[in-house]
Amino acid sequence: MPQDKAAITREDVLHLAQLARLTVDEADVERFAIQLSDIVSYMDVLNSVDTTDVPPLYTPAEHVLQYREDAAAHVRTREQVLANAPEKTEDYFVVPRIV
Repeated sequence: MPQDKAAITREDVLHLAQLARLTVDEADVERFAIQLSDIVSYMDVLNSVDTTDVPPLYTPAEHVLQYREDAAAHVRTREQVLANAPEKTEDYFVVPRIV
């Protein structure tokens, strides 16, 4: 692969993996470098396209915001919620101790 400004090096891949806290096999480092270089090269191709007369496209569909009244509502009673609990004591859920 010819070296160009979009070339991602082996060291770049290892650095990205370290930043992302990922473990990368040595066998995959070269493959990832090629794949990432291809992605960056494609972004360069997209950047070279003349879009001066193209209006920006925010979304392909028109979305109208539907507002609703923000009001608190009690949908279920405490008894209804606790009825689904596998184990309960009085008005509380019983859960396993974590410590």
